[in-house]
Amino acid sequence: MSFRIKVSGAAEAAVEKHVPQLVADLVASSITAQDPALWGKAAEAESAIRLGWTESVSISRPLVPEIEALRDELRAKGVNHIVLGGMGGSSLAPEVITATMQAELTVLDSTEPGQIKAAITDRLETTAVVISSKSGGTVETDSQKRIYEAAFAAVGIDPLERIIIVTDPGSPLDKSAREAGYRVFNADPNVGGRFSALTAFGLVPSGLAGVDLNELLNEAEAISIDLAVDQPENPGLILGAAIAGTSPLKNKLALVTDGTHLVGFPDWAEQLIAESTGKEGTGILPVVLDVVSPELSAGYADVQVLRLVDDAHEFHLLNRDKHEGEILVSGTLGAMFMVFEYATAVAGRLLGINPFDQPDVESAKIAARALLDNRPAPTEPLFTDKGIEVRAHGDLGDAKTVREAITAVLEQLPADGYVSVQAYVDRANYPQLHGVRDLVAARAGRPVTFGWGPRFLHSTGQFHKGGPAVGVFIQILQAPDGDVVIPERPFSFGQLIAAQAAGDANVLADHGRPVLTLTLTNPNTELEHLFAAFN
Repeated sequence: MSFRIKVSGAAEAAVEKHVPQLVADLVASSITAQDPALWGKAAEAESAIRLGWTESVSISRPLVPEIEALRDELRAKGVNHIVLGGMGGSSLAPEVITATMQAELTVLDSTEPGQIKAAITDRLETTAVVISSKSGGTVETDSQKRIYEAAFAAVGIDPLERIIIVTDPGSPLDKSAREAGYRVFNADPNVGGRFSALTAFGLVPSGLAGVDLNELLNEAEAISIDLAVDQPENPGLILGAAIAGTSPLKNKLALVTDGTHLVGFPDWAEQLIAESTGKEGTGILPVVLDVVSPELSAGYADVQVLRLVDDAHEFHLLNRDKHEGEILVSGTLGAMFMVFEYATAVAGRLLGINPFDQPDVESAKIAARALLDNRPAPTEPLFTDKGIEVRAHGDLGDAKTVREAITAVLEQLPADGYVSVQAYVDRANYPQLHGVRDLVAARAGRPVTFGWGPRFLHSTGQFHKGGPAVGVFIQILQAPDGDVVIPERPFSFGQLIAAQAAGDANVLADHGRPVLTLTLTNPNTELEHLFAAFN
């Protein structure tokens, strides 16, 4: 079987409780038949136009020869480096696909000026760029397209020969790109972004980078019948019940990579689950961990561990290796995409929410646009500690140092809460910043998520605002080391990322969430102090 799952403890009890009813209600076959009534009357209109992912394999097959032909055409011209400009659902799946299937893809899912400069100067003469946006109006991808157009033109390369567009049919980008003469691939409009792994959004950049797309689609096809049948062994029903049917609900889902061949899969699953379920004051918060993260030994009652392993059914001689109480999953990449998508739809039904909308994602975008339009003067920091500027939404008491400010915000953490660390920095240049996650988790004694900004705004951002109001938020920003102008736009990349961070902080504060903002004025000299403050 291309997918295996093993459950025990509370997850097993949830499966025993809910799967028989899900089978009796014909949930699996109804999802496959694209029945929009499964999630209630209020969700019906949205669900009716968001279930195309159930037939992604058959719809996407005809794209494969076209993608392969373009790949061969580019390689014949010496173009062998593919860059993807996209956010959230447009970037996370291709990142996982190419990493797992060992193809090189540069993912540009940031507006940080340093990251932008590094990208446009990396092998430009042998580069082709895929610009992916479902709506065709995403400010990040529009900005990335503009900067690459200018970069290609500056070295005498026709952008029309090097930029490929992926978008929904009839979107503003679809219309403008076709009018300009760009190569355009359309995706199925009846698939939401986070469910689009096996559509043009996942396949075009991956295929151009060298992935065997037929292999990926074959993997997905192999599990499709099992997912469509109303039977207790259906892996989508089992996984959906295990993650959303525990009583009381374990609403933090620890995603752990432990021996699997899949690379980065939890980052994709994080968006799928958080954005689909985090609304109406409920939801499942994925927390991406490694095998030594503090949360795994803490025994939190509200955390369900899901471990990605080589073989979920493998016999383990030692008790410590049996992972009692956890969900164990294994499988091919294509199968994993399909199972998790079905399971998330099932989870939405069990939680009583619409898994296909994202009502709180747009709020941060609106706030950022307002700041870009008005461009108010930067808020003065409450204080500066060894070059790190400290700002906050919420009470920091009499804090005078970064460490004291961190302590003050963590003291606002409820017993069932979590911490979200959001780093609006150059992740290519400062990847070590991810290390603060474990430090915060050890210090806070609660689960901690980590997101690179602004990409997390298109993933976990929905849960942070629409889910349970139990999060506290720590933003880490960096002052840009030189800005980058966005052609034909009244704002720069530095201004854009600053507006995105400030806009999201404002929206979180409006929802009653505490927000601490730490700005590194010189990351090279201040990172050590920052790590010491978190420790």
